[in-house]
Amino acid sequence: MQNRPNQQQMLVWIDMISFTLCETALYLDTHPEDKEAMEYYNHFLKMRREALAEYSSRFTPLTLDEVNCEEDYWKWVKDKWPWERGDC
Repeated sequence: MQNRPNQQQMLVWIDMISFTLCETALYLDTHPEDKEAMEYYNHFLKMRREALAEYSSRFTPLTLDEVNCEEDYWKWVKDKWPWERGDC
């Protein structure tokens, strides 16, 4: 069995990746020609999408983009938010 991160660890990981993306986007605002920075940004963007997809499949969607519209679309808003569960 894999040693997968728990819900709190996944939330921290998603926050770290999101922070990295935000900071890199700010840098790219003033350095739009920096190809290495754009590759760095795209790498972390892919990592964030993967982390959000894994979190959604294991727990509950964090963003509307992760909701499966073919299933019970509004179920995701009825789930407790991560900070309401008491496990963060």
